[in-house]
Amino acid sequence: MTKRHVSLPAEAEEGLRAFIEQVDERLSGDEETCEVVRDTLVDLFGDRDAYEAWQAGGDVTPAERVRLQGYDPCNATLESEYYAEKDEETFERSKHLQWLWRQFDATPMADNIEFALRFREMLAGHLFAEAGENLRLFKGITFTYGHNIEIGDNTVIHDDVHLDDRGRLTIGEKVSISDHAHVFSHDHDIVDQTAIENFHTIIGDNARITYDSMIRAGVKVGANSVVGAKSVVQGDVPAHHVAVGSPARSVKVKPGWESVADPIADKLENNAAERRIDSDLPEDLDVFDEFDRDLTPPDVEAPETDD
Repeated sequence: MTKRHVSLPAEAEEGLRAFIEQVDERLSGDEETCEVVRDTLVDLFGDRDAYEAWQAGGDVTPAERVRLQGYDPCNATLESEYYAEKDEETFERSKHLQWLWRQFDATPMADNIEFALRFREMLAGHLFAEAGENLRLFKGITFTYGHNIEIGDNTVIHDDVHLDDRGRLTIGEKVSISDHAHVFSHDHDIVDQTAIENFHTIIGDNARITYDSMIRAGVKVGANSVVGAKSVVQGDVPAHHVAVGSPARSVKVKPGWESVADPIADKLENNAAERRIDSDLPEDLDVFDEFDRDLTPPDVEAPETDD
């Protein structure tokens, strides 16, 4: 489908450019990221007068206080904050930027495509490990941390995509990831679901991940390949191949690429072990098990104790 260029009226263009440049400059400076995020969200939600009145000692209801406090990411927690193996120093800043990303998507301005794409692209440059040029990042994209993501130039990620970077996630140039796709970089033990392993998941240049598909942790989707809608990819997709199904398998080579593509195999080869990422946990870590289950199977004797 052919697309055309769209532009905003000059006055609107001037306003959005000034705003994005201001936030970009502040995030690039020496200010605390928390303060920049807080100020940006207060203004985007039109709550400046109420916020300043509260800061000056004005009376607020408990609900109003929660709302006004919530603009500051230092007053919020995210699920990924509980993950023990993360780089705590790096996460402190990425949490604040992720809060800005998520809350921006809750504003009416998130539906103004010309503004929202440019705002998210600017944020990606501060949040991701590497962010290419001319990115098109649509509404509702979520990630674990953000700081373990690398994305190449001219890549588009559509609505409500989840990019799990608990391990590491590399997305190449000119990649297209369609709505509701999930790309994972961590996996859970089949017996003890609290035990996880992290992996490096790779999506090659020019690959296309289509609607509602799932890429398992440690998978490599080869360059110029296609993953069909609602597919579950559990092994590496060779370059130039089309993989579909659950579990996905290669069904054809893209026409015209036969001479440079590997032959079609019966199943996708799983090479996740080669991309496993080891984690060093602090010795004094205070851990908890939210399930508190007895994981001893009935056919296995419980280990003897000294009692």
